[in-house]
Amino acid sequence: MRWAMSIGAMLVAGAISAGAAGPRNLGSQRSDGSEASVSVDLELVIAVDVSYSMDMDELAVQREGYAEAISSKEFLQALKQGPTSKIAVTYFEWSASSDQKVIIPWRVIDGPESAGAVADEIMKAPLRRGSRTSISGAFNFAVPLFYENRFLGARRVIDISGDGPNNNGIPVTIARDAAIEKGIAINGLPIMIKEPSTNAMDINNLDWYYEDCVIGGPGLFVVSIKLRDEMKEAIRTKLVFEVAGRTPERLVVPVIENEPRVPCWIGEKIWQDRWGR
Repeated sequence: MRWAMSIGAMLVAGAISAGAAGPRNLGSQRSDGSEASVSVDLELVIAVDVSYSMDMDELAVQREGYAEAISSKEFLQALKQGPTSKIAVTYFEWSASSDQKVIIPWRVIDGPESAGAVADEIMKAPLRRGSRTSISGAFNFAVPLFYENRFLGARRVIDISGDGPNNNGIPVTIARDAAIEKGIAINGLPIMIKEPSTNAMDINNLDWYYEDCVIGGPGLFVVSIKLRDEMKEAIRTKLVFEVAGRTPERLVVPVIENEPRVPCWIGEKIWQDRWGR
């Protein structure tokens, strides 16, 4: 079963008061045998879509949303729920399968000062855009980041945002499944602000696509954004749930495996039909 939530259905306070999910055993070694010097409650990779389908205003609001969420009182309160009261986070932007840029290398957030420093770094980086949309490329870039850091987290999560389906790189389900096999959870933030247009790579029911083709692993869920004014609240809500180690309490859509409601190759098909390659 997969979890999906609209903003109105989520209660941040509920996620915090419920407490964090039980962590796995934290030792001095990672699962791959390498040494880890810092134990944290969560290793979080934030993967942010900056494809051309996002206009500059949307990119700015999205950037502000993450910065404000990380320094918010709700986020800091959720941070306190874990055994170590700290997480490790890295933030990168992506578009095509070969276009990913790390904006914030791995940082520890353990309170207001470190959270504020990360938020400031996010806001100082210049806005950028790129061509195509490769969710699979983002996953392939994100997974090695967990093995290159010096942290041992009770949980590993990729938080991925996007306003369209995969249309570049390998099939999204292949990259998703490879990440899940390594014990990494993937949560989605589908951005559905614009009405689908025949002149763009938009699809109907992008939230269904994310639920059935993009997210996976333990505690998976989707927070969809359907109004521009909801973006910052949605980002904050999603990060709070991830840091607190909780999933939404209300099951909205049970999904039968291998029967996606939106074809997982729909983005590639639209691109092929339009551009012939």
